[in-house]
Amino acid sequence: MAFLSVMTQHPQSVGETYGQHLRFALGFAGTLVLAAVAAAVHAVLPFLFQHTASDLLRKLCRKIDTRS
Repeated sequence: MAFLSVMTQHPQSVGETYGQHLRFALGFAGTLVLAAVAAAVHAVLPFLFQHTASDLLRKLCRKIDTRS
């Protein structure tokens, strides 16, 4: 399979260009990183970020569920 085809096959299967998929996936990853940091801080200091990680994960689930 040609390299270009490998790079565009999945984005096309979800109705996106490579660039659109890249932006979405990087944004998703960034939100996961923020949620992970909030959860780690909360583990040590439970009075901080009490709902941040779960709120961010719910937001990501909604984003995936409403994606066309």
